[in-house]
Amino acid sequence: MRKFDTKVQHLKYKVLREVAKLAWNDTLLDNVMDIPKTIVPGKTPTMRCCVYKERAILSERVKLAMGGDRDNPNVIEVIDIACDECPMGGFEVTNACRGCLAHRCEDVCRFGAITFDENHVAHIDKSKCRECGACSRVCPYTAIISRKRPCENACKIKAITMNEDKAAAIDNDKCIGCGACVYQCPFGAITDKSFILDVIDIIKKSNKNKDYKVYALVAPSISSPFTYAKLGQVITGLKELGFHTVVEAALGADMVAFAESEELHEKGFLTSSCCPAFVSYIEKTMPELAPYISHNLSPMATIAKYIKEHESPCKVVFIGPCTAKKAEVKKKSVSPYVDAAMTFEELQALFDSRDIDITGLSEGVLDNASYFGRIFARCGGLADAVAEGLKEHGYDDFELKACSCDGIEACRTALLKKKKGVLDANFIEGMACIGGCIGGAGCLTHGEKNKAEVDKYGKEAYEKTISDAISVLEK
Repeated sequence: MRKFDTKVQHLKYKVLREVAKLAWNDTLLDNVMDIPKTIVPGKTPTMRCCVYKERAILSERVKLAMGGDRDNPNVIEVIDIACDECPMGGFEVTNACRGCLAHRCEDVCRFGAITFDENHVAHIDKSKCRECGACSRVCPYTAIISRKRPCENACKIKAITMNEDKAAAIDNDKCIGCGACVYQCPFGAITDKSFILDVIDIIKKSNKNKDYKVYALVAPSISSPFTYAKLGQVITGLKELGFHTVVEAALGADMVAFAESEELHEKGFLTSSCCPAFVSYIEKTMPELAPYISHNLSPMATIAKYIKEHESPCKVVFIGPCTAKKAEVKKKSVSPYVDAAMTFEELQALFDSRDIDITGLSEGVLDNASYFGRIFARCGGLADAVAEGLKEHGYDDFELKACSCDGIEACRTALLKKKKGVLDANFIEGMACIGGCIGGAGCLTHGEKNKAEVDKYGKEAYEKTISDAISVLEK
């Protein structure tokens, strides 16, 4: 069974695996230059025009696997030499143009960018075009189309432009780290930095010095990406890697749902704080709405804080589908509690770097969270959990009107309605990725099946209420 959706993901994984192999053996610095040749051993190119360009790009991938540009605060970076195959495009007139008499495209263009040749075929002057799309919308033959690059189409907040070398450029002031461009780039020219070396270092020092225990904090979406194995085998695999204990971030979700429902009852309106990309979007684009963001830390940070306060000395590593979590753990409010974050892609690389075949392992058990904490992984799950939290608090006088936003465009629409005072909701559940966390860029696989797996995983929870789940923490 294929472990990844795309060959781009598989290539990224191979680089991570080779970097991790050398890091475990303390031979990375001596052999790092050989990794591109290990992945492309022959002289025949498999992906690019020549093997030398392939290896040059792989060298850049190795740098990102080792943490990337430490001076760049963004967790998403562009490999410039890999970003040269996509057409610049913009709006173009195709051969479907019939040279009609109506000339609606010319009439609607406010910038004088449309002209016609002797055959009455339309042409677009790129120096005048403002990419508004008005001409495309009125063409009766749909002859004018937009040829945006995949990364531009994926980035709904317009943080990606093209530089003078025709490579993608990311505006850090706009980027929210969601990783949509990472997953959609067909050449893997945009990717997230990896802190896999930090994780290996944490585990190795723990095993050697026994000074602290290492906790693996797994996201609720852990139920869906490893389709080729059983969840219990993934848990055992984590312990084989050297993690002392595996804890569900879903337990943090229970804690957040219980506290957030109380905060909502008190304030009357909230936006969720669970998705770091959604929070970043509010802070960067609509800062006037920032006071409405729940004051609760995310589920990851909430349960990590509890672990640090009750189990120290220890280290906490978050493992999930989210590239934006890598940025969240750098925030002052979170960094004391979470020592590193990595994706499910990186976890697969770690397993294979140690030759751990999880399909042959016995099944460990996760039994920390309730059904409601576990369903945070999919869109609508947080709203359901908050409704349960209100019920368990006994707030029968409060009617929850939740607006669950599936993707950043839906988030934008809801937030704009709130700004204008026309939103018929008192709680916005913001999920930057389509489908929720199960659509995160760091997942091995993406799809509707993942949602079903999350719901199944939720129903298997031993604790049936939020109160039951978090009561264990109070003992």
